[in-house]
Amino acid sequence: MTVTIESLDHEGRGIAHVEGKVIFIEGALPGEKVTYSVFKKKRSYEMATLLKVERSSFMRVKPKCPHFGVCGGCSMQHLEESGQMAVKQRVLEDDLWHIGKVKAREILPAIHGEAWGYRQRARISVRNMSIKKGKVLVGFHEKRSSFVVDMQRCEVLPPHISALIVPLSELMQQISIRDHLPQIEIALGQDVNVLVLRILEPLSPADEILLKNFADRHGVQFWTQTKGPDTVHPFYPLDAPALNYTLPEFGITMPFKPTEFTQVNPTINRLLVRRAITLLDPQPGERIADLFCGLGNFALPIARRGASVVGVEGSAAMVARAVSNAEYNGLAERTEFRQADLFQATPQSLSALGHFDKMLIDPPRDGAAEVIKAMEGQGPQRIVYISCNPATLARDAALLVHGQGYTLKAAGVANMFPHTAHVESIALFEKGYVE
Repeated sequence: MTVTIESLDHEGRGIAHVEGKVIFIEGALPGEKVTYSVFKKKRSYEMATLLKVERSSFMRVKPKCPHFGVCGGCSMQHLEESGQMAVKQRVLEDDLWHIGKVKAREILPAIHGEAWGYRQRARISVRNMSIKKGKVLVGFHEKRSSFVVDMQRCEVLPPHISALIVPLSELMQQISIRDHLPQIEIALGQDVNVLVLRILEPLSPADEILLKNFADRHGVQFWTQTKGPDTVHPFYPLDAPALNYTLPEFGITMPFKPTEFTQVNPTINRLLVRRAITLLDPQPGERIADLFCGLGNFALPIARRGASVVGVEGSAAMVARAVSNAEYNGLAERTEFRQADLFQATPQSLSALGHFDKMLIDPPRDGAAEVIKAMEGQGPQRIVYISCNPATLARDAALLVHGQGYTLKAAGVANMFPHTAHVESIALFEKGYVE
């Protein structure tokens, strides 16, 4: 059928209506007249793929990646970058209003940077296709499939890492345990390239020689992982420099291990940290909480501004890393890190942390509802909330505004993952704020 696209949904799919039913069409843009094919039917909606664009949008661009449309990694390469940011801003505003019944007093300018070659972290799959294709595939999964894309490059990976996809495929074809090596995790730092091999069987002596030769030839480090994150160990070279990223504006260097969480986009992370610190405005003598603090990405810049910071994180390993990073940057005296499950926060556990003048919250996708409920009207004057899920941000904004007496003073998006539907955002809440 042929329809006219009305808008985009939160996954970047075109929305149309046919006989009272919503049609979500992958690859279609607002204002376009398109022909589509349905692949999933439900009572109230249908999922479809684009067959032909009868009338094109002015926002449509030619995808840079030859695998776009097959690869499940990107969903918006056909939409020019300013359009992508506009869509994400609309998703944020719509969720804030429809879920949280709140509106920001100010919409912050979108944070954006280089749209290509930005991804410093990724997990790529390894699939032995020797019987069908005579090769081992190394790449991302196909859209809506467990199959691996037969890819030669990836435009969102840095060029020097994208150039390793074919050599890695050739390497995996030679390794004896290729059927027991399902995944390679990529972690990049300042001039350091780490590849973590998820191995389910021991490497043979011949495999080890192959890996060492590859590492020397391409300037990478190999690590291995046999089970959980605690089984990740360096393999070769053993004297290689450690991973780290920097926040130059704050004079901070952050060492990390390849499986520890860091943002995939270091440029946007720097800009996001800058905006968070600007909105929080930490002052010497203030006591500030950094909840879900991770390895100290926000806590250490806050401390560098002279405030005392209490970071709280559920992972003991990340707490240890945050303590180590504070010491490494000469900020141990202004920082304190504690382990606690913030998803089980209570008024008692929160009050035990002491009084805070301000707070930064940077939760995972599930948000910070229990933390906000536990405040019971005793929260700090100012809260900066970093979110990777606009729906849970909207839910938590409702708790803060309607239940805790805060005003949503400002909100905006950061294009952390260009060409995907992922929405990273930042919001500022003020207690009792009156314009």
